[in-house]
Amino acid sequence: MHARSALFDVYGDHLRSRGGQAPVASLLRLLEPVGIAAPAVRTAISRMVAQGWLEPVSPDGLRGYRATYLATRRLDEAGERVYRRAPTTWDGTWHLAIVDAPAHRTARSRLRADLTYLGYAELADSVWVSPYPRGELDSVLQRAGATAHTASADRVDPVPTSAWDLDSLRAAYVDWLLGAGEQVADQLALHEDDDEAAFAARFHLVHEWRKFLFRDPGLPDALLPDDWPGREAAELFTREASRLQPGSDRFVARCLES
Repeated sequence: MHARSALFDVYGDHLRSRGGQAPVASLLRLLEPVGIAAPAVRTAISRMVAQGWLEPVSPDGLRGYRATYLATRRLDEAGERVYRRAPTTWDGTWHLAIVDAPAHRTARSRLRADLTYLGYAELADSVWVSPYPRGELDSVLQRAGATAHTASADRVDPVPTSAWDLDSLRAAYVDWLLGAGEQVADQLALHEDDDEAAFAARFHLVHEWRKFLFRDPGLPDALLPDDWPGREAAELFTREASRLQPGSDRFVARCLES
């Protein structure tokens, strides 16, 4: 687990409802049970400040960091997808983005990764498709120095689900289902303090589940097969995350209060 992604998890899953900020000492305590050493945390914080994700603050006179507006928007959007809060109904409309990509190769690669993260797939050269309008599209294009024309279509023939690699995604969900329960049990057994154990177990559970943000476009249920394993995986994730949350919340409160 990388310190940078672990910090995103902390801010998105634990600090978003607590003002989106924390002293450095609290961040170090929060990440210690999941195996992130203090030097790695400090280095990741510096990089995230330089990238515009964090900004320095002084909560209660202590040196700390707060999620920026840009980070908060990304964390809120990610939270909607992680916990499947967004509506699952679909009106049958496809949203298209005809992208004028930036000239620089690095910027193009970043744009492709960001569009995939949002849930778009490239239907044809420079034509990206999604079943829903994605709120972050404009900011993603702006960061990459790109522009796009957008359109809506109430019929795309054939249905463009083949633009996403659903076979690979199916296999990933099956693998996750096979290992998630054992991973939670292993984390609970590693820590003597029950609340710390709940925090570590839930942290790893959410961290692994969050990886599906980069693979699962969140297609409407109507476009997925009846035996889609993502449904069972989402039920397991929700059940275990809810079960572990009370103890996890107590541990977070202790770290922030101390």
